[in-house]
Amino acid sequence: MIAITGGAGFIGSCLTGYLFRKGAGPLLAVDDFSPKKKEKNWTRTERLTKIQRDEFFNWLERVKPELDFIFHLGARTDTTSDDTGLFDELNFRYSKRIWEYCCREQIPLIYASSAATYGDGSLGYSDDHALIPSLQPLNAYAKSKHRFDRWVLEEATDQPPNWYGLKFFNVYGPNEYHKGRMSSMVFHAFNQIKNTGSVKLFRSHKKGVKDGHQQRDFIWVFDVLKVMDFLYTQKPASGIYNVGTGQPRTFLDLVGAVYSAMDKKPQIDFIDTPTDIRPNYQYYTSAEMDKLRRAGFNHSFTDLETGVREYVREYLVEEGYY
Repeated sequence: MIAITGGAGFIGSCLTGYLFRKGAGPLLAVDDFSPKKKEKNWTRTERLTKIQRDEFFNWLERVKPELDFIFHLGARTDTTSDDTGLFDELNFRYSKRIWEYCCREQIPLIYASSAATYGDGSLGYSDDHALIPSLQPLNAYAKSKHRFDRWVLEEATDQPPNWYGLKFFNVYGPNEYHKGRMSSMVFHAFNQIKNTGSVKLFRSHKKGVKDGHQQRDFIWVFDVLKVMDFLYTQKPASGIYNVGTGQPRTFLDLVGAVYSAMDKKPQIDFIDTPTDIRPNYQYYTSAEMDKLRRAGFNHSFTDLETGVREYVREYLVEEGYY
């Protein structure tokens, strides 16, 4: 049995569908299944066993299942929240319990870290373990993810047989409909164009960066699934790995790709970056991917225009799910 925490969420539900299509299983999804807005991420899969997040550890002790692997993707991901107590509980302490259970039962583990741990990028975007303790995340969410990365590298007294912490960069793709403000810019741009014909982008508040020229490493969710599948099946050296493309693109590029996929002419309005996120806004991210390549991952990454076109035409137009 394979357990996926965050199994009703964006990446977790896509991973569930991916593994079922490969014939893997049985699969166990761990999440908070009460929000109605996430229902379609899991109600389409009859073969999925579901356990509420706060019941998981009691269930493990009571049932003692034979788990072959745990994908720990569940987390509190709101980058605008300052609820440090909730981040501490869900992103740090819960992750520690997962790690310790995997050590005790000798179960391989993949867990979700985040590119947000790189902060303003002044130290670069290398997943070299020697760099990680020096990183300075900018918000409470990123700090909680960074805290767990540091605990794994500096304080954990034991390790699962194979483990991988994945620093996800800007992931976009189906099954993110429930995420609201935290959904990808592709999702927001599509809906803005659909509803108004125009897209609002944040104005640059940084000298030397033109409006719309803020850059991100955008990655198609199906490329993320390929990375996780590679680590799950091939089991290279354990460690923390970046999961991006290494090819940063501007928000103007992204919005242009959405307009092209919708066969519409671009119309863009620039607005001030909200004051609550302006001090911590990242103007540039770009994953260094040499480490994953050296580990043996040789798949190419989907270019932005191709990924956006597929997302828009195969999913967003009909609000389709994977």
